[in-house]
Amino acid sequence: MRLRTDDDIYRARLVYLGPPGYTLPMHLPYAQYGMFVLLVPLFVFLHYLITFEIDAFPAWEIALAMVTTSYVFRHVDPDRPARMVIRTALTDWRRTREPAVEQRDPRLVATRIRVREELV
Repeated sequence: MRLRTDDDIYRARLVYLGPPGYTLPMHLPYAQYGMFVLLVPLFVFLHYLITFEIDAFPAWEIALAMVTTSYVFRHVDPDRPARMVIRTALTDWRRTREPAVEQRDPRLVATRIRVREELV
């Protein structure tokens, strides 16, 4: 259960509106720009590893970076920063999965009980 904070500092968003005199059509926090700038070269590098080519205009890489950034920041709030969202996603991705087929544990049942008078 999370409590809603009533501190104004948590509600303030550090948003880049654009250059002076020209407001951008979208209002994104600085952290989203930073994550986008880090993801585009990562996706370009992954594309290079697969195809051994670098495109002049990496359209797919930019699109993937935009989708990934928006997906990560969909889960970000004042109680859960982007770093923790990414760490949680990586931890959940690496965990061991349950087997698809149910495996029964061996039953430990005594079929015969022997009572000895002396210890062996």
